[in-house]
Amino acid sequence: MSLNQFNRVTRRNALKIGALGALSAAGAGAVAACTGQTIPTPSGNGTRANNGTHVGGHPSDAMFMPGFVGEVDHASNGFNPTDILTDFDYGKVSTLPNGQTLREYRINAVMKTIEVAPGIEFEAWTYNGRVPGPTIRCTEGDRIRIEFVNGTPHPHTMHFHGVHHANMDGVYEPVPVGGKFVYEFDAEPFGVHQYHCHIFPLAEHIARGLYGAFIVDPKDGWAKADHEFVMVQNGVDIDFDGGNDFYAVNFIPFHYDKHPIVIQKDALVRVFLINMLEYDQINSFHLHANFFHYYPTGTSRTPSEFTDTIVQAQAQRGIVEFRYKFPGKYMFHAHKTEFAELGWTGVFQVV
Repeated sequence: MSLNQFNRVTRRNALKIGALGALSAAGAGAVAACTGQTIPTPSGNGTRANNGTHVGGHPSDAMFMPGFVGEVDHASNGFNPTDILTDFDYGKVSTLPNGQTLREYRINAVMKTIEVAPGIEFEAWTYNGRVPGPTIRCTEGDRIRIEFVNGTPHPHTMHFHGVHHANMDGVYEPVPVGGKFVYEFDAEPFGVHQYHCHIFPLAEHIARGLYGAFIVDPKDGWAKADHEFVMVQNGVDIDFDGGNDFYAVNFIPFHYDKHPIVIQKDALVRVFLINMLEYDQINSFHLHANFFHYYPTGTSRTPSEFTDTIVQAQAQRGIVEFRYKFPGKYMFHAHKTEFAELGWTGVFQVV
């Protein structure tokens, strides 16, 4: 076993110990040795039986999964995952001479230090200083024009999932340091897609934060929803060893445990769900005490299944729709337990 492999196992085991209630001194030391950071003690109330089982109690902030004491500095980060849920960017809108709607965007690639957990910082590569990047939203048939400026010390691109000309694919046109490129194409097909950097090593460029959601609404619109959220699943490799240390939706682990998503009882909820996880082969989404309709890629009006759990491989995406019949707090999370215990978990607060 290599030193990196040993460190990765030690670190993950330490975090799992923390997920059961508290990090041991040895476990915390192992994490600190690998990351150069102090790992905050996870929060939680209640007592433990001799076998380590949680008995009674519930964290005062309504968390059931482990989490971290303290709060990430969202102001310094420059973005908040709660805002990202509904922050749809429709661009600067005008009309072309042929009557087609033009949506214009400016996207900058910049390096940025982001606090991913209290006291743990990550050097991210970002689109417009946030992870995920701006959620670009438009209507099928709109002309999309994006001025991309590379403000990092590395070449980058923007590769959009969808239909467009080869010279707009963001693969064979690397944008050099300080350079710019204008992407222009018509938005098709309707559905939920993504964009990301396509420079080698591809996994690292995506894992460092160069990805975002690209939502194309059908010309006649979706069925009216009471709530629409974008959720981009990801991992965080804090020591850059090619293995994830935390997992999340919209980049910050445990955020939606600490800050539940408030929805109305009986309201139609639509989630644009994208898996941008690198270094692990699959991801999943599980909804507690409910079932949902799932539309793979969002390109069909007919759901593929009615279920409470779906699996997505890397870059797969889809639309999840559901209603809650009863008020209360309901978990949603990855149903790969390790991912949930390391941050990919949240709560819907139904009122």
